[in-house]
Amino acid sequence: MISSRSTGMSRRRIWAGLGCGAVSLILITVALVATRGALSLADVVLLYLIPVVVAAVVGGLWAALPAALATDLAVNFFFIPPYYTLIVGDLEHVIVLLSYVLIALVISIAVDVAARLRAQAVKREVETRLLSRASTAPLGEGSLPDLLNDIKDTFGMTGVALLESQATGEEQVASVGVVGQARPVLSAPAGDSLRLVAWGPEVFGEDAAALRRMAGVAARALEAQRLSAEAARADDLAQIDRVRSALLAAVGHDLRTPLAGIKVAVSSLRQSDATLPPEAEAELLATIEESTDTLSDLVDNLLDLSRLQAGVLSVHLAEVPLDAVLGSALLRLGQRSTQIATEVPDDLPMVRADAGLLERVLVNVLSNALTASPADKPVEVTAEITGEQVSLIISDSGMGVAAEHRDRIFEPFQRLHDRSTTGLGLGLAIARGFMEAMGGEIRPTDTPGGGLTMIISLYIADHASIAEMQSTEERS
Repeated sequence: MISSRSTGMSRRRIWAGLGCGAVSLILITVALVATRGALSLADVVLLYLIPVVVAAVVGGLWAALPAALATDLAVNFFFIPPYYTLIVGDLEHVIVLLSYVLIALVISIAVDVAARLRAQAVKREVETRLLSRASTAPLGEGSLPDLLNDIKDTFGMTGVALLESQATGEEQVASVGVVGQARPVLSAPAGDSLRLVAWGPEVFGEDAAALRRMAGVAARALEAQRLSAEAARADDLAQIDRVRSALLAAVGHDLRTPLAGIKVAVSSLRQSDATLPPEAEAELLATIEESTDTLSDLVDNLLDLSRLQAGVLSVHLAEVPLDAVLGSALLRLGQRSTQIATEVPDDLPMVRADAGLLERVLVNVLSNALTASPADKPVEVTAEITGEQVSLIISDSGMGVAAEHRDRIFEPFQRLHDRSTTGLGLGLAIARGFMEAMGGEIRPTDTPGGGLTMIISLYIADHASIAEMQSTEERS
């Protein structure tokens, strides 16, 4: 049986070459027999080279050889006297037939060699393209499987895997396709304790050598992927260390201040040898209350941040009256709310939000604005409707934040020099996290005349969309 790998042509191509050679032989024979006598034997022999060339181009050498033999017999049978026999009575005709066979064989071999060289060039080009794609593709968790999948598709394999030797035996590092059901057709070392295995049709020569080269590429891709993962882990650890350092520094400062206030106030109230006037007692009790509120806010912010970073924040979207939530936030601010001037109409459309989270957002943003604004300039709160959104606009008259630093104010533990110097620096980080969880947004801009304006935007409530989102939450 003819091996398609040994000939460089598939069986389908060989049979197609035989068919094309036979059809062209029949057509040329019919045409030449009808005009026999008008052409010389040399012309007839040259024309009969056409089926041989056609068969060689389509099906290679194994299709061209039968075509050469068939055309030689056709020349003898139809165009060399005595006609319609295979008898050759003239030595000159014998030489013509032998020369024809030799020329046909040379042409067949030449065309077949050219086809093989072209096929090899195409394979080299494909391999080069594959190597280039493997070296330039971005590294990530899927880079090695992508490379193995490219190898599988390029070489017509049914499955490809990269194995690594472990103390307990070989384990698959990555694989694509159908693997492990039979003996692999290729097993190539891919570096220390690694080997590339492939399942599919048998591979020989250039294909096998190319697959072995790709084994080394797969090993380098695995090494690069592991180095990239280690670098990412190192970056994560460095980030964790930075956050831990910032947390310890911030908490260390912001815990000591209210605790010291509580301690001093309680110690003063407990003194039995001194009688404090009612005004002094009231002031000490107010200090205890204020310091306790500060500690409570600090703990709430830390818990909120941990929920955001862990991805376990619970969001319950509903139709929420924005003016009512703003009122609740102002009540939570207590006496400080007297420095806030609001011009928010009562007939604003309902927004899609979580009332509890939205209240925390407003409290944090308003607290920041109050801290930044001078005591003689109130924080202004207005509202506007833009398209499908309702926006609350909170403007302070402080020193503002430079445009290049505005993204930083939403990072945890950031307290820029031109903003507050107290607190953990978590308020805006939590506000952005809560807004994103509700499908809204918060963005900073300049206040006309100086200061920072925060625009809090939420979508107008749609009964259908809220019902859909609530059903999604219940299913999850």
